[in-house]
Amino acid sequence: FFSLQSQLSQALNGLSDRAKEAKEFLVQLRNMVQQIQENSVEFEACLVAQCDALIDALNRRKAQLLSRVNKEHEHKLKVVRDQISHCTVKLRQTTGLMEYCLEVIKENDPSGFLQISDALIRRVHLTEDQWGKGTLTPRMTTDFDLNLDNGPLLQSIHQLDFVQMKVSSPVPAPPILQLEDCCTHNNSATLSWKQPPLSTVQVEGYILELDDGNGGQFREVYVGKETMCTVDGLHFNSTYSARVKAFNKTGVSPYSKTLVLQTSEETQSEEQTLPFPVPLERLQLRRMSPFSSTLNLQPSFPGRSYFELRSSAHQLSLHSSLQSLNSAGEPSASGISLAWFSFDPASAHADIIFSNDNLTVTCNSYDDRVVLGKTGFSKGLHYWELSIDRYDNHPDPAFGVARIDVLKDAMLGKDDKAWAMYVDNNRSWFMHNNSHTNRTEGGITKGATVGVLLDLTRRTLTFSINEDQQGPVAFENLEGLFFPAVSLNRNVQVTLHTGLPVPEFYASRSAMQ
Repeated sequence: FFSLQSQLSQALNGLSDRAKEAKEFLVQLRNMVQQIQENSVEFEACLVAQCDALIDALNRRKAQLLSRVNKEHEHKLKVVRDQISHCTVKLRQTTGLMEYCLEVIKENDPSGFLQISDALIRRVHLTEDQWGKGTLTPRMTTDFDLNLDNGPLLQSIHQLDFVQMKVSSPVPAPPILQLEDCCTHNNSATLSWKQPPLSTVQVEGYILELDDGNGGQFREVYVGKETMCTVDGLHFNSTYSARVKAFNKTGVSPYSKTLVLQTSEETQSEEQTLPFPVPLERLQLRRMSPFSSTLNLQPSFPGRSYFELRSSAHQLSLHSSLQSLNSAGEPSASGISLAWFSFDPASAHADIIFSNDNLTVTCNSYDDRVVLGKTGFSKGLHYWELSIDRYDNHPDPAFGVARIDVLKDAMLGKDDKAWAMYVDNNRSWFMHNNSHTNRTEGGITKGATVGVLLDLTRRTLTFSINEDQQGPVAFENLEGLFFPAVSLNRNVQVTLHTGLPVPEFYASRSAMQ
């Protein structure tokens, strides 16, 4: 009897899980209905705007072509009118000479005729010669020797189609936060998530966002493929809201439900009694991990957490009473966080060519293409360098930092998602949101080294060339998550060098401050 009860209970648990997944799937489908309607309106507006842009471009070209036809028309009229005027004058002169000669022929005085006859004969022959070959031929044709070649354009219009319909996949569904694996630990928060059950849409990565602990705007704190992230360096005794979304080449999913976490009230000593068991492995890993500005990804450890769960349609509230050990590690003496990273093929433009374990990049296009580093920074002091391996035909590579969604097919700094210095063989400029500032003499050649120093403590970005600071502080008031970034074309090849100490020019300036 008890055995059968246990079997039935286990079977019901499995069925309950399936029912829960089915309910979540139905919510996902209902959300898709609303998303389809919204996307339809947005797509139609985009289509109309694109077609209107094509029509505007065609009208502008039509005006240019009509202007050329009008110029040709005026030129032809001028040539013909000039020829009419010239012929009219000559014809008047010829007619006058003919009338005079007729009067002389009627003269009955032979002696008078003989006196002027020779001169008149020469003048008549000279006038006749002036009407020689080509004089009575039009200098201009009435035809317009212009033929509009509209065949390729008409063919392109007929072939205009939705390319993405053939190659794209749907955007991912909103991720689901796994509450059993989410917790706080002193001034750190660990969050875990997964894709919805039965979801078959390919996911390339996730974007985790936290607010400022004071109800402010959300900011990106992690972008990558992992489904668990521990964020260090939060404020004690603060309430943070967290959310996550997935992305692929087609687009970005809606956000997950919002999770609210409470950090500990104060730091605890190692002898402090914990309100719940913490596995030894976790304590060792925490103590060996120094506090740094980079995100610290860690595996999930089983453990008990005490929290009260309040759910609504849009928000989950997780109030954790966890209190545990304070991290024992400290930053380096210089305050710089030495981070080793490489370029990221997953987020780079398709024209970027990688080699040397993704530390060296170039491009197969004459247009500028963007590549990002694999590691994003939200605080601390970070310095890396790029050596110029090849530099042909004086291009303008750009170096700096960017958001994960920066434009990948334009020079770094063209949009508001990048802060960069672009440089040629003679001078450099700073650029953000297509605004060019601080032209500075001094450029790069093959073998040069460009340094990028991101100080998120002072919220500044500074550049150097061959270990000398290039221009003033390039950008100030930087805040959020930044990825190292480069834009280049096929005329440039660079190699990334990371894990470097702060340069002397900045160390001395910091010491004076």
